[in-house]
Amino acid sequence: MKTMKKYIVGLSIAVFTLSLSGCADFLEEPVRGQQDLNEYFKNEDECKQQITGCYQSIFYDDWWQIQKFYLAGDMCTDDMWMGNTTQDPGEYRDLAHYTGNTYSAGSCCQNFWQYRYKGILRCNLAIERIPFVTFENESLKKRYIAEAKFLRAFQYFDLVKNFGGVPLVTELKMPSEVQGITRATVEQTYAQIEQDLLQAIPDLPKRSEYSSQDLGRATKGAAQGILAKAYLYQEKYIEAEKLLQEITCRGEFSGEQPEYELLPDFGDVWSMDSNNSIESLFEVQTNSDIAYNLGERISVVCGSRNDGGWAWGIPTSNLEKAFGKDDIRLQWTIIKDGATSIPGDPSAKTPYEVKGDEHKSGRVTRKLYIPVDKRPSPYDAAHIPLNYRLLRYADILLMYAEVENALQRDDEAQWALNEVRGRVDLDPVTSTGTQLRDAIRLERRLELALENNRLFDLRRWKDDNTKPAICNIMGKDGTFVKYNLTYSDSYESKNQKENSNKGINFKEGRDELFPIPTTEVTMSNGSIQQNPGY
Repeated sequence: MKTMKKYIVGLSIAVFTLSLSGCADFLEEPVRGQQDLNEYFKNEDECKQQITGCYQSIFYDDWWQIQKFYLAGDMCTDDMWMGNTTQDPGEYRDLAHYTGNTYSAGSCCQNFWQYRYKGILRCNLAIERIPFVTFENESLKKRYIAEAKFLRAFQYFDLVKNFGGVPLVTELKMPSEVQGITRATVEQTYAQIEQDLLQAIPDLPKRSEYSSQDLGRATKGAAQGILAKAYLYQEKYIEAEKLLQEITCRGEFSGEQPEYELLPDFGDVWSMDSNNSIESLFEVQTNSDIAYNLGERISVVCGSRNDGGWAWGIPTSNLEKAFGKDDIRLQWTIIKDGATSIPGDPSAKTPYEVKGDEHKSGRVTRKLYIPVDKRPSPYDAAHIPLNYRLLRYADILLMYAEVENALQRDDEAQWALNEVRGRVDLDPVTSTGTQLRDAIRLERRLELALENNRLFDLRRWKDDNTKPAICNIMGKDGTFVKYNLTYSDSYESKNQKENSNKGINFKEGRDELFPIPTTEVTMSNGSIQQNPGY
């Protein structure tokens, strides 16, 4: 079989070849080898398989490409420790503890950066080549292109949230064509994200319009939700409001049949029995067939070392205390050492062990915990069939609450906030203004805890002193740092193999973003500039 010509995505080390593999349901395609592009994209089936590759790029094959970095993001917040205190954390430390070590911290970002651009290349190929293929069904061709644009936008959104403006590569490029490429601004990067999503939305079906075998593909609602989040991150509240009202069937869309709703039981949200539920707008599709290597392994990575896990990324006591009387969400978010029962798992061995000398906080996440009788064999492999939730309806409601509060429409903000609170039997919030804003922020922390949202919320929220919230939580005077140096949690204070002063070295003006991987800066001969302060 002929090999295809090698193309570069625009970044020095990201030179690679096209390779597609299979997955379950709509991702279940035969494994394909490398193809010469001149002989590829000849028919609908080859286009379908290229789109399959675009979806697979969201999480890739194992824990170290993308899943590790999602955990690292939460480690940089007040919700999560690095956790494992029996092994050297290596590059995790330089991100999570804000050491300022540009080289090592950048190395922690390297795989994520590289594999996001690999995914973008797959999408670029689809967007560029599919229009020239003859389809019997023209709407299917438009849908494939829309899916690729959605997935490209999702990956650029992942990059801009973490690094700021990044190099924009939106077509196939030869290495000579990308020499000297520079970073786009944050505004330019968001403009590309917005353009892709706005172009994708008209050609993406609603969730209800897909057949069962296509469940999990990008939908109109998913594209609207990601676009609304991109608008919210830029404080474009008016633009975000209309999208969120359409998804929630509010405002001018009142009376329409909603495509999404909250699951009645919060405990079902992260259950593999509820993959692709009515609450899901977009999630990573998984497969338990070990031959495909397309399940997730993040559950093992952040699980208890006393239960077959690695304990990288475990909850803080600070997060646990934030739940207060919110018992329902607490029990489905955190499992503590010595627990006499695990909700949803009658087969679990109890008392459950998260030994304090091996785990910084004696806690692990319940959201990604896999009940014993549902674990595939072997457990420690990339074939756990729990779909990773990337966007769910509770997030949509809380974004809507935030937008309406910012627009001084507090009655509507209260409605959205209390929809989420009502599911877990919490009293409705009746406050307004800044107090309502703070209630919404707390709700986002608790509802979306350990789901790779907290860091980006803390970076974008402005506190009353006009600083980003992350600057008031981290640093030598940060509330999280002071909490850990004065509060005596029986696990965290005793186990100093991971220092409780996490965040004390946070530097305002530097640590609101991650460093660009050092190799990217070096191998670009400086055309890709490093973020400030590194």
